[in-house]
Amino acid sequence: MDDAVEQEGALEQEPHLGEQDRRSGGLTCRLGPAAWVLRGFALNDAPGLMDAIRLVIRASPLRRLRNPDGSLMDVAVSNCGVLGWENERRGYGYSPVDPVQRRPWPPMPSMFRALASSASKAAGFGPFDPQVCIINQYAVGAGLRMHQDRNDARDDAPVVSVSLGLPAMFRFGGQGKHRPVKRVSLHHGDVAVWGGASRMARHGIEPIAPGNHAITGPYRWNLTFRSAKLSQGV
Repeated sequence: MDDAVEQEGALEQEPHLGEQDRRSGGLTCRLGPAAWVLRGFALNDAPGLMDAIRLVIRASPLRRLRNPDGSLMDVAVSNCGVLGWENERRGYGYSPVDPVQRRPWPPMPSMFRALASSASKAAGFGPFDPQVCIINQYAVGAGLRMHQDRNDARDDAPVVSVSLGLPAMFRFGGQGKHRPVKRVSLHHGDVAVWGGASRMARHGIEPIAPGNHAITGPYRWNLTFRSAKLSQGV
């Protein structure tokens, strides 16, 4: 990930959405030329997704990785799939082995894979078969620095990002560090998808506000699906 210096964009104004409105999954918010938030797209799947997350992190527990400056990230991380995102040995990259457990990452649950592909198609990118799902847990006050998602196997494959639990303010900017940044709220069940001309857009999460969600308690969870490639030297 890269640190960013960005201009603050205006908060996008959007109508208030109740849970029943969000459950339809029919509302979208455009983030960029090829970037969308699919409102409530994963809402019906959320309980099953949380059950699957618990199984994954039982096998590969959450851990906090380090930022480029050596500080610990706010977010606790695990992975599932044929590859996992880690930075313990060579900096950020993908590895087939969990460096903490010293065994392959847990397999990606079938409902994860199905959700990633259906969201990709709903956003206009076609079928998507991700190699990795990065699982992020945000406690209250945790955020994620502006960064770009690099080292993917296919530049034409999108990134699919699922929000569960506490709401978050999502920052989504242009290709360069000094481009204006759009700020959009993400809620339980929302799915952000970006690719094409927006694939290398910088993005991040502002610190999570205090709260308690009926399903996730005092946490926000995020599932990020990518088409990854094995890091050199693995």
